[in-house]
Amino acid sequence: MQDFLSRGGGGSLKARGGISQLGFEPGGPRLVLCLGAHCDDIEIGCGGTLLRLQDEFPDAEFVWIAFSGDEERERETRNAAALIHPVSKLRVETKRFTGSYLPYEGGAVKNCFEELKREFQPDLIFTHFLGDRHQDHRLLSELTWNTFRNHFILEYEIPKYEGDLAHPNVFMPLSGAIVDRKIDIIEKSFPSQRSHSWFSAETFRSLMRLRGVECNAESGYAEAFHCRKVVL
Repeated sequence: MQDFLSRGGGGSLKARGGISQLGFEPGGPRLVLCLGAHCDDIEIGCGGTLLRLQDEFPDAEFVWIAFSGDEERERETRNAAALIHPVSKLRVETKRFTGSYLPYEGGAVKNCFEELKREFQPDLIFTHFLGDRHQDHRLLSELTWNTFRNHFILEYEIPKYEGDLAHPNVFMPLSGAIVDRKIDIIEKSFPSQRSHSWFSAETFRSLMRLRGVECNAESGYAEAFHCRKVVL
């Protein structure tokens, strides 16, 4: 998968159209850790990329950790995860921290990260954008970098009222079919969120369209990430 970055030693470098690209070795990532402050963050931030990884590396194991959510939200994110990873090894956990209050429970959240470090050595980690203005998102990103110090980390972006979208530097081109699948999964899996003004197919599609323009994706669509450190 030549459009996707690999962490140090695991990829080959190729230039196309002035853009440097790295690809995973043929075996691909063995373990992908996905971290989200709330149920639906992972799906919105990197759902298309996960669909592509699932298609191209069906033997990979995926672990999803959402740090806040009640029973209803947990059911929703489990349903979404199962639709994205229908045939893979999949583990989904939802913590019971209070949404919008994660920084005030920082010690306990930090302890969860220390447990994750002891349990998992992922090849790839998806987490929130470090510059995200939502306090829960930002805390998780900070703790990701604090905890996993020798891992390949990509920070996904979430559109929101705060208007904190920045300038990502890693792009995952997505086919039109994957874009449609991502949006369909989000819309069907999260009925609890339908009343929110931001929760719409137009919101999700427009951001992927913009990122597709920025990376000259053949389909016109992409997801984008921030990568702060990569070892070649």
